[in-house]
Amino acid sequence: MEKSDLVLLQHKVTMLRAEGKYQETIDAGYQLLKIGIKLNDYKSILTAHINNAASYYSIGAIEEAFRSIDAHKEISDKHGDEADQLGTYNILFLLYEYNKEYTDAKRTLKTTIEFSKRLGHYNITSNAYSNYSHILLEEENYSKALEMAEKGLQFAEIHEPVSPILKFRVKLNIAKSQILLGDIKESEALVRSMVNDPLLNSFIREKSQCYILQAIWYEEQKMYKEAFDSLTEAKVLVDSYNDVHLLKTIQQKRCVICDLMHDYETGYRVQKEYIALLDEIRDRDLVMSALKLNIKHRVAFIKGKADRDGLTGLYNRNYIQRKTNQWLSNALETAESIVCIAFDIDNLKSFNDEYGHVYGDEVIKSVSKVCTNILRSDDLIGRFGGDEFVIILRGTTLENGVRVAEKLLKAVRNLTVNVEKEITSITVSIGVTNNLYCDAINFIELFHSADNYLYKAKENGRNQICVS
Repeated sequence: MEKSDLVLLQHKVTMLRAEGKYQETIDAGYQLLKIGIKLNDYKSILTAHINNAASYYSIGAIEEAFRSIDAHKEISDKHGDEADQLGTYNILFLLYEYNKEYTDAKRTLKTTIEFSKRLGHYNITSNAYSNYSHILLEEENYSKALEMAEKGLQFAEIHEPVSPILKFRVKLNIAKSQILLGDIKESEALVRSMVNDPLLNSFIREKSQCYILQAIWYEEQKMYKEAFDSLTEAKVLVDSYNDVHLLKTIQQKRCVICDLMHDYETGYRVQKEYIALLDEIRDRDLVMSALKLNIKHRVAFIKGKADRDGLTGLYNRNYIQRKTNQWLSNALETAESIVCIAFDIDNLKSFNDEYGHVYGDEVIKSVSKVCTNILRSDDLIGRFGGDEFVIILRGTTLENGVRVAEKLLKAVRNLTVNVEKEITSITVSIGVTNNLYCDAINFIELFHSADNYLYKAKENGRNQICVS
């Protein structure tokens, strides 16, 4: 893949997520991840992980989101820059907040504030302080919430270019903190100015939040009719952008206010609206659950394909290496024997040159089927690359490994392939070793030892086994 094509795929993944096409984002993200790993392109890997994490979060698949962001953090810590690491913490905060893990959320925000200040990304600093204030409001620590919101406003004011809406969003938390602290005059002046700010003509979400804030102020003053009217204004606005979960909060509050006003007729009407809304939320949640289930199955399928060789369906080198390293790590403590059988097809290049690569591919597939038939279900077999294969046997002796190699040698000898009305025989050369003999502690060392014996078998005339 050309560099320009890779950049286009990175852009596609990011745009799909921005458009809210989460399933498409995850599919394209895994495609980008596979290519990024193959090419050691860390920008692609990071782009895939961060967009997948955000997409999983958006559909409520929090466990998968945590897996993606953990993978992003591991790569960004080693190969990314501070901007990449900042992206990690932005998503982590959302995940912790979603789970109401406020201690972890605040710890993450502190790191975000530190990074963004150092990078001069003051809009992110402002948002982080605002989010910190929001968490403190949830914890009913109103004075500290006000302090954090005021710091957020300071950084919003020095952010360039000037962003009025950035300042406005921080003021929402300042006003709420003031109301809940009982600062009536200051909060009243701020709320009134915000509700009437012409800026809100372009920001309907923030306008609805202002009316909710105004309702909180009125309720604190026991001005219930005014509080109900403000909530009704908020409801109309939220209906326009169809945030059903915020509507649920508003309708719950309207029901409470009706009881406080002893207006049971209006309360009955609001209750009916609330029940209809709950039915709509239930239907949406069912759709979202189906989407999460579909994505879970698609991800399992994609991951499965990522571990498999496209031609033979055997495991690929990455999977074999990862799994063997796990087994060898355990074997360091248990002294378990891990046998490695490395083999390749004799004279395949000549077959390709004479008959073409399509024929060569058929030979490779035929050999892979023969191998699979003689192995145990828990043995590992993979295509290492080209015409070379590797088998890993766990919990068996070197002698048993040689017996498996002998069965393999015989089975392949009996294999014939018809090509252009000729019957062609196939043979393989095999090298066998185990970790106890070569003191291997990882896959590369174990395979290298078996591969050396494989080349000795070739030097000795092919179609045979050479063992340590």
